[in-house]
Amino acid sequence: MTIAPEAPTRQAPAFLELEITGKCQLTCPSLCYAKAGPTEGHGDMTADDWKRLISEAAEIGVEKVQFIGGEPTMHPQFEALVHRALGSGLAVQVYSNLYRVRLDHWTLFAHPRVSLASSYYSDVAEEHERVTGRKGSHSSTRANIVQAVKRGIPLQVGIVEVFDGQRTAQARDELLALGVRTVNLDRVRSVGRGEVHMPSTADLCGRCADGRAAVMTDGTVTPCVLGRFLKTGNAKADGLKAVFGGQQWADTAASIPRRSAPTAGCTPADSNDCDPANTEACDPAYYAPAPTPDLGGTA
Repeated sequence: MTIAPEAPTRQAPAFLELEITGKCQLTCPSLCYAKAGPTEGHGDMTADDWKRLISEAAEIGVEKVQFIGGEPTMHPQFEALVHRALGSGLAVQVYSNLYRVRLDHWTLFAHPRVSLASSYYSDVAEEHERVTGRKGSHSSTRANIVQAVKRGIPLQVGIVEVFDGQRTAQARDELLALGVRTVNLDRVRSVGRGEVHMPSTADLCGRCADGRAAVMTDGTVTPCVLGRFLKTGNAKADGLKAVFGGQQWADTAASIPRRSAPTAGCTPADSNDCDPANTEACDPAYYAPAPTPDLGGTA
């Protein structure tokens, strides 16, 4: 009698994006995939819901979580959620616009298992602020990038090309000169405020659901923050284990076209954490970090 081999056990993703809030100081009128802004809320997931989810994530094999938004530091329980993740043995990345950073948050970011990610759009204030919709955001974000490097906090920065003629190459050169060691370039994806056509899997990098997933502010689980139109279940209602072990997750993952090398390691838009870090972007080309002067920190 022939015995059919057992089906492979579905593994939880190693990397999980937690979109804990839609609130943000910036408006990014033609970019934000989450449609975040100053008037948005924190969603249906309570702090206790997020704490349970973080604990479950660690139990099922997630290795790293990224707190993202909106601006994650604006969530009233941001620090408590980061500490829950660290206490559960998870590595943490905070994706912040670095527009405003509280003094106690610098202490939190300096934890050895915490890293930072941010976005930067131009070396010229007017261009950066055209993207963010907020006067003064360029100088604030740049100053806090410098501060992160000075403090030796691991930092990666994404540059998204939003409009023709944008000084993205100059922004990259500036960041490298400031001591940022990981800089990713990308274009706007047709999601959220960047939508120019109905979102589809063609807008994704080809690595969503491949070792990564995201949880939205209402508990919805998607293949990544840019794949938010592909709903695969709800962690608040059912739990992560049930979602990742379910047929809907498997079917959704199978529906995303995989790209062949060398673009298989693409980091889409400004999530910048597929691998995480130091991976090639599928479109446009990723500019590998060049050797930079030692400015007193690492990134």
